[in-house]
Amino acid sequence: MQKLVERIARFMAVLGGVVLTALVLLTCVSVLGRGLNTLGHSDILTSLSEAAANALIASGVGPVNGDFELVEAGVAFAIFSFLPICQLYGSHATVDVFTNALPAKANKVIITFWEIVLSLVILLITWRLFVGMQNKLDYGETTFLLQFPVWWAYGLSFVAALVASLVAVYCAVAQVIELVTGRHILPYRGEAAH
Repeated sequence: MQKLVERIARFMAVLGGVVLTALVLLTCVSVLGRGLNTLGHSDILTSLSEAAANALIASGVGPVNGDFELVEAGVAFAIFSFLPICQLYGSHATVDVFTNALPAKANKVIITFWEIVLSLVILLITWRLFVGMQNKLDYGETTFLLQFPVWWAYGLSFVAALVASLVAVYCAVAQVIELVTGRHILPYRGEAAH
């Protein structure tokens, strides 16, 4: 089971990374296009070479239409895509200033408690994402510029959140088993370097 959960978590992380990389490239192209368009309309370029300014403007260079809509939808998906691997590796940010002084067993109980709480929160978010997706689907809401249905972004984020929920439940159950039996199930858990 561990291998399957790890493969799914890794796949989602890679997919989220690909989407995030595409969004970075999209943003760079849009910013470059916006800058070149501004340059084409600038008094400086017009005074140096009106032909060059007109040629730049005539090329159609400019920002990518609806770039912020795509970034908004893509970043939401990427965030939910990274949750499973983060959950599996126990890589969420922790503050252990006070718990360092506690015995190992007490720390294990605290870690298990927060693993369960975080899993419940991820399940709650996944449920609310599904409800939000249904609302957007029912009302037919679309984005302002690109006019694509808003539920698409909710749907993609819901799928990633569903995977995060499955991994979170697996990790919570494994953490409880570790606490009760003393067996080591989650191989990637350990102390973070501070």
